[in-house]
Amino acid sequence: MTTQEEIKYLEAQKQVQKIKSFYTHLIIFIIVNAFIIIKKTQNIDEGESIWHAFKLAFFWGIGLVFHGLKTFDVMPIFGKNWEERKIKEMMDKEKNQERKFQ
Repeated sequence: MTTQEEIKYLEAQKQVQKIKSFYTHLIIFIIVNAFIIIKKTQNIDEGESIWHAFKLAFFWGIGLVFHGLKTFDVMPIFGKNWEERKIKEMMDKEKNQERKFQ
């Protein structure tokens, strides 16, 4: 393989690992929250609302959504384009610093 092909392969491999990590997170989310929701809805104490059963799933779900957005590069604020622009900006800044000291 050429260097360019190796780079593309490594990038693809990295993306596959991100996707695998997201799906693992999703499966754990479903299993844990299904168990908690079933257990809590069967034993709701007096004074508790149904919210107590879904509270963990709700907040964890927010985190899961952000994990999915980042994994599939649809993050509107800190997406892949932002990362690439920031890296280029930092590299250019470093080059300019090096030129000043030469």
